[in-house]
Amino acid sequence: MYDRIPRPVSSPPAVSRRRAPRVAAVAAALSATLLTGCAGGKDVADKPANATSALKGFPVTIDNCGTRTTYEKPPERAVTIHQHPAEVMLALGLKDRMVGTAFPDSAVLARYRNDFKAIPELAKKEPSFETVLNAEPDFVYGGYGSAFAEKAGRSRTAFADAGIDTYLNREYCGRKRVSMKDTYDEIRTIGTIFGVRERADELVGDLQRRIERTTRAVRGTPAVPVFVYDSGEKAAFTAGGKGLGTEIIRLAGGRNVFDDLDKVFGDVSWEQVVARKPEVIAIYDYAGAGSVERKKQFLLAQPALADVPAVKNRRFVVLPLTATVVGVRPPYAAWDLARALHPEKFR
Repeated sequence: MYDRIPRPVSSPPAVSRRRAPRVAAVAAALSATLLTGCAGGKDVADKPANATSALKGFPVTIDNCGTRTTYEKPPERAVTIHQHPAEVMLALGLKDRMVGTAFPDSAVLARYRNDFKAIPELAKKEPSFETVLNAEPDFVYGGYGSAFAEKAGRSRTAFADAGIDTYLNREYCGRKRVSMKDTYDEIRTIGTIFGVRERADELVGDLQRRIERTTRAVRGTPAVPVFVYDSGEKAAFTAGGKGLGTEIIRLAGGRNVFDDLDKVFGDVSWEQVVARKPEVIAIYDYAGAGSVERKKQFLLAQPALADVPAVKNRRFVVLPLTATVVGVRPPYAAWDLARALHPEKFR
């Protein structure tokens, strides 16, 4: 369903056609840097974007997956493809800049649900190139590599030729390892593009404090062995050591039993699962992968898994896939997982 293994996408022109007459501004913009630091823990989604003050940091140049774009001003009509980019935008208080979303694959975080519903849904899955164009965006933000699939006619080059800027979640830039830092950097980059850097710093600060509360709660507890079950029957498709899922498990007081798998995701045999004796199985939930209940029943029905501690004790934890990718959710996922792994610490 998704192009979830990080890999580079084809490189579009260095500057989009709409920006081409302004190439002279690029040199000056190269000095623009992302602001760092964190502010108070207020919900930044409650604050409306201020277009006047936003112009202060422009022009700004962003390098993203080999594509360099200079923004003379913040985008005004954004389309998000996949759910986690939409949640980043909403968390930054950018609802008024969004003209379309696509491919919701799990329940939206409660605090953003009403705003999310108010934005037109262009498609249940990835929209066609023409559907996106009909929304008249000036910016398209993709969550998975498939957002800009060349075979589907949605390449970044095609959008650039139409005068539309694009941004791909950094997890799909072919990075060899994905960490919580990527989540913070992603938020700050989107904040820079839209001229809301202070909001981005504030949001990052709030998420960092959530992580601090989680690690403080489970400090000193033995790490619980966790097996991630994404999908698969003949073999198990699981989270490897290079992905954000492994860091979420560690922060929650667990240990991914396949943290030595040198990939973000990969296949392992059921014999390997048995040998590593996980005490908890984290089931990834997302549209098109079969229901969580079906996945549980499959695991419970396998004679070979009967003596695996997690199966024997029916210790299953459900994590939405969107909670394990670069966006606003990973710190929430770490907290929720910690409560499941170490319930005695949260009574």
